[in-house]
Amino acid sequence: MLATARRLPRALTSQQTRGLADLVTLPTGKPAISYGPAGRSASTGHVATVFGCTSFLGRYLVAKLAKSGTQVVIPYRDEDEKRHLRVTGDLGQIVSLEWDLRREDQIAECVRHSDIVYNLVGRDYETKNFDYTSVHVTGAERIARIAAESGVSRFVHVSHLNADPKSKSAFYRTKAQGEEKVKEAFPTATIVRPAVMYGHEDKLLTNMAVWPIWWKLNNMETKVRPVHVMDVAQALTNILTVPSLPGTLNLPGPSTLTYEYLLTLVSSLTYLPPSKAPVVPKKLATLLAKVAQQIWWPALSPDEVERRFIDDVDVPGDWDKLGVRPDEIEDHAITYVRRYRTAYVDPIYSKTINDN
Repeated sequence: MLATARRLPRALTSQQTRGLADLVTLPTGKPAISYGPAGRSASTGHVATVFGCTSFLGRYLVAKLAKSGTQVVIPYRDEDEKRHLRVTGDLGQIVSLEWDLRREDQIAECVRHSDIVYNLVGRDYETKNFDYTSVHVTGAERIARIAAESGVSRFVHVSHLNADPKSKSAFYRTKAQGEEKVKEAFPTATIVRPAVMYGHEDKLLTNMAVWPIWWKLNNMETKVRPVHVMDVAQALTNILTVPSLPGTLNLPGPSTLTYEYLLTLVSSLTYLPPSKAPVVPKKLATLLAKVAQQIWWPALSPDEVERRFIDDVDVPGDWDKLGVRPDEIEDHAITYVRRYRTAYVDPIYSKTINDN
């Protein structure tokens, strides 16, 4: 047996040795000890709970946390919506628990063993059961308070770059109010404010390819700072490696662009001529959104119409604090809109694109 052990590669035997760097003392005094080879089969010693794990950003955050060896608790409402998250981590790394935002006992169970909690819960439009206030304010405060009472070391709350208590948009107003409630319940919380995100199945580039008419509001002059969802997910993952990071972190994209530029970008990548639909007046768009909301869930909510007229705030990004350099949208847009290319290419339009 001794001879066999001597013949083992050095890489295999060295995995069992641990150094002082493998030990992280949490703010509560509890140890987090990492072990194993790097990757999804490793263990960082951390346990993270991600509320809103089935959201656009949540699924990428869960995947990155699990890939680094962190055990992730994923609270879910619908069995089918969380099914794809089970394979993002190794066996035993993904723990799913059913929950409801109004059930404090279920929230407490979801955070009971965690040393960091992420709150990504949000709504783009209101329903009869969950309006903006109940989700962005009351719900955020409830999660933060229970996390503090349960002895959770870190709390990360994801808001929005345009959160403003005086905004014309109820979405942005409640986001700002929720930040204040979270700070009261968990004073050392980290508030993260990303701009509008793009990626697979996003509501920016893919929506522009399908419904360009709704992006022509405000004469396409609205300025936004789109950021890649993978960059935001990586930044949130990196927070785990920083011992303490209270305060507010802004995560805007690297460039400020107009809707007109983005529509042109999508049009050039899909080979579809620019939409000839007229610019819909704000009052008419709001009315149509209200009618659609009464029939079925809205493709465009009345509050989102208001948001299409609000420019992203001009604030510097805090990417350096999290060790991430955000990518330009032109580097990734073709990956997400290529599938909308038409089989027929207008020769006149194609010549115009090539000449430019």
